[in-house]
Amino acid sequence: MDIRQLQYFVEVVKHKNFTKAAQSLHVSQPSISKMIKALEEELEVVLLDRTERKMDLTDAGEMVYSYATKVLQLMEGMASSIAELRNVERGRVKLGMMPTVGSFLLPNVIALFKKQYPGIDIEMKEYSAKLLEIQMEQGSIDVALTVLPMDQEKFEAVPLLAEDLVAIVHREHWLAGVDEVSLEQLKDEAFILFTEEYAMHDVVRHACKLSGFEPNVAYMSSLWDFVGEMVATQLGISLIPRSIVRRLNNGQLHTVNISYPVIDWQYALIYRKEGYLSHATKAFISFVEKMYSHNQME
Repeated sequence: MDIRQLQYFVEVVKHKNFTKAAQSLHVSQPSISKMIKALEEELEVVLLDRTERKMDLTDAGEMVYSYATKVLQLMEGMASSIAELRNVERGRVKLGMMPTVGSFLLPNVIALFKKQYPGIDIEMKEYSAKLLEIQMEQGSIDVALTVLPMDQEKFEAVPLLAEDLVAIVHREHWLAGVDEVSLEQLKDEAFILFTEEYAMHDVVRHACKLSGFEPNVAYMSSLWDFVGEMVATQLGISLIPRSIVRRLNNGQLHTVNISYPVIDWQYALIYRKEGYLSHATKAFISFVEKMYSHNQME
């Protein structure tokens, strides 16, 4: 079995498309098809159920994909370990982060880290909180800036900062003259939520249920700015982290504190419990942990 067969197969599964996989690997599509066919013949199973409109994994394909991702992660770990033996001052950290959040939590930390470790490159990608865990399981990223809670059986967490969620309303809304409100008092309001792939969606729904009601969802969006604009045009209200309110910078919005229940929004850096962590990744995790523990002590 050729390691390239596993690489090509995993890439096809990730993209669910032979052409996109070929472009990602910088090889021809026939080369990928030939490799996967050879893998199927060697294992004497069908790995991919192909139709004109979609491509799904067979049961055997699911099993091979699970093993293949682990093998490739081990291979990458071996290569990284050898590179560290040659030169421990060089390396790469694949960092995933939630959109917008990383821009106010990490820039200064990364700048200071680069001064101390100029030979370590940081590759940054943006995903929703839910996708971050999936990307980490697949080995696409080494560490992730996300929000708690997370799967404690799979990941370790370095707590960073915590803040509360607040309500934002139009300045002519009945809440515009109020500084504080309980979540229960908002049960008749139209809510603008983030889409279901974002952790914020679940957090708000859960808080509303604890307060005895199911939120009336008027609209959903995946963009912070767009949520703010919809509130500014009186299409509804929304609950967002306090730090995001300051970034919206919209004169049509009024912020209202939630008195009960207090909805915590805890940021953390997470990484896999099992699997290889490169010297560069360990150095980055340690550096971030020290920076935030120092800031909290001041």
